[in-house]
Amino acid sequence: MSAASFLPEKGAPAPPAQAKPRLAYLDWARGVASIIMIQGHVFNSFTHPDLRNTSTYQLSQFVGGMPPAIFLFLTGVTFAFLLYSLDKKNAPTGTRLLAAFKRSGYFFLIAYLFRLQLFITGQPGAKLEDFLKVDILNAMGLAAVPLAFLAIVPAIDRIRLAVAMGVLIAASSPVFSEMSFTGVPHFIKLYLKPDYAEFSFFPWASFMAFGVAFGTIMRMIPPAKIERLVEWGALFGFGLIISGRFFGDIDYSLYTKSEYWLDSPALVAVKLGIVLLLLAISFVWTEFGLHGRRSYVALFGMHSLLVYWVHVELVYGQLLARWKETLPLSTASVAAVVTVALMGALAVVKVRWYDQRPAVGAQAPSPS
Repeated sequence: MSAASFLPEKGAPAPPAQAKPRLAYLDWARGVASIIMIQGHVFNSFTHPDLRNTSTYQLSQFVGGMPPAIFLFLTGVTFAFLLYSLDKKNAPTGTRLLAAFKRSGYFFLIAYLFRLQLFITGQPGAKLEDFLKVDILNAMGLAAVPLAFLAIVPAIDRIRLAVAMGVLIAASSPVFSEMSFTGVPHFIKLYLKPDYAEFSFFPWASFMAFGVAFGTIMRMIPPAKIERLVEWGALFGFGLIISGRFFGDIDYSLYTKSEYWLDSPALVAVKLGIVLLLLAISFVWTEFGLHGRRSYVALFGMHSLLVYWVHVELVYGQLLARWKETLPLSTASVAAVVTVALMGALAVVKVRWYDQRPAVGAQAPSPS
């Protein structure tokens, strides 16, 4: 039996809850981010400390630093879809705000359920600080709070305001890095002050704001113009990468202190440029390379939350604790490949045995 047989057959009815077809290139881009994230976490968890100065390890971590920006940007895109759907329904102001804040609450709920599960399974060694950690899901939840107010403005103004918010958040990041936060509860500080170990509002929320702008444009233009949009996005992405590298390398700075890999607006520009290039590549590949065929990479994107949740428990949990920080690079590479394969199999199983189950009360298909 071929692996493709575990995927939904062409022409199979869509799950009842799916009202609109998914955009394959967004799923594919999210899937690429998921795979890159997994390998980065595997190398980070299992590579021996003496090998962490090697080019192989550093490359894995450099590439592994991109997925959070991709996930936040794409979350902003889908958040924009929600806001635009409320526009089309002419929903009243209260309904718009409630729907937007519900999305923020959903992110926080999932974030703390995730941390609670890790806290419980990490006993007896897990600490309360582990539960309070600000992860990417927490970052999505907080970023959605100010972005929710964009629900009450017209779509064209939403684009301008989202871009302005993204620029302001990125530009403010070095300022918040320098703040002492004396007297501020540590819990609040984790959400606001840039830190290498946390996904703080500054600068990570900027990617979600830029995603809202891009997603709103996607909804406002005719579907036939999407190809042109991603072309311009790719060109703009190249410009952002070049500009970000240039301003990141020059000696002059507007800030008294800024760390490039922590809070630099130039790094935000570079990462945003890479995200836009990835979207263009994803669009070209899914539209002209796959020609509508099924993709295992897209499966990772469709089930990215499940993949994220399970692989973090597998890689950082107690099950494989005896091998943490003990493996040579060759074995860690094999572990990364195996983990990616396992998460792909998990996504296939979910599609084959859960997503394709008959709806409750649905009429059974005819034997013919």
